Amino acid sequence: MEDVRLLMLPGPVPLPERVCQAMMRQAINHRGPEFGAAYTESVEVLKECFGTENDVLVLSGSGTAGMDAAISNFGKGKKIASLVNGKFGDRLYQIAARNGDATEIASEWGTPVDLAALEDALENGAEMVTMVHNETSAGILNPAKEVGTLAHKYDALFVMDGVTSVGGDEVLADKWGVDVAIVGSQKCLAAPAGLAAVAVSDRAWDRIVEDRPFYLDLASYRKSAQKEPMQTPYTPAVPLFLGLHESLMMIKEEGMAARVARHRKMSASVRAAVAAWGLEMFPQLDEHSAYSNTVTAVRMPEGVADADVRGKVKQMGIEIAGGQDHLKGKIFRIGSMGAVSAPEILATLAAVQHALRKAGVAGVGDGVEAAAEVLDS
Repeated sequence: MEDVRLLMLPGPVPLPERVCQAMMRQAINHRGPEFGAAYTESVEVLKECFGTENDVLVLSGSGTAGMDAAISNFGKGKKIASLVNGKFGDRLYQIAARNGDATEIASEWGTPVDLAALEDALENGAEMVTMVHNETSAGILNPAKEVGTLAHKYDALFVMDGVTSVGGDEVLADKWGVDVAIVGSQKCLAAPAGLAAVAVSDRAWDRIVEDRPFYLDLASYRKSAQKEPMQTPYTPAVPLFLGLHESLMMIKEEGMAARVARHRKMSASVRAAVAAWGLEMFPQLDEHSAYSNTVTAVRMPEGVADADVRGKVKQMGIEIAGGQDHLKGKIFRIGSMGAVSAPEILATLAAVQHALRKAGVAGVGDGVEAAAEVLDS
């Protein structure tokens, strides 16, 4: 077999062959009708993924570019309250701090966000709230609906990082009161890395700042998107756009309800395996939070090194993620997002189970069988 590693990470994810083939073609005119049609069709599916009727714009840049665009266009010079319970919430806070008067509302990574402290910040004049919906660094799903309700109660804009939930889990941006939502291409959408999509509400457009960045000026993207054919203001990464378009056509064929159900079943199967192994999930939940449905974060067994688990799994041709920053060596994370399904999940769990037993972890049950029961239900 060809030596291709199976990426079971919280992004990037394995690319379907159709997506690879879509990028392997001759160049096209990015001001012409073919590109415009691909962009238009992509936006139609992205709106369903976001759960929005608002404008959706595609940027040639990573998910971080989308985060940067969201805050620099709508939060520059404003009071911003940033909810942080993981690495990417911290990234949003760092971007907010460069653009406005930012307040970090911090919780320990993997613990619930502090809604009471958020309300205090809003009472004290915060004009924007930022939050990561699905915090993959800690495997926790944060309460977008509750945060959106609070933000709108105080007439603040709500910026939500949906980089690892949009296209894989339920996202209802309009119903939740999300004013600006962001997704990255190489996560649940199962497209190549290097693109971000941003959904923007009318409330946000009404509050766009005058001093905007040049390349990430979302007003320019909106103006170009309204042209016939649909365009971007600057030269886009055309092969990536075509790959994204193909991945979105696959999402349309599968249907969002079925796609969400598949992601939830995969993550449930991984959690069943974790329980059978006798290991502990990393996130600590409350009534407003949940385990991520696109990545599972597990505490590393006592006395076991990262190399004993992830290193052994990698030797078998599969890559799972470790902890980031202060969580390095303390957790491991198994991605379950994109176009993967039962075969990839079971192969990954078999490799992890083997690694745990080789590392001498006591009481490791049959997590593969436990996962298979969930996947077969």
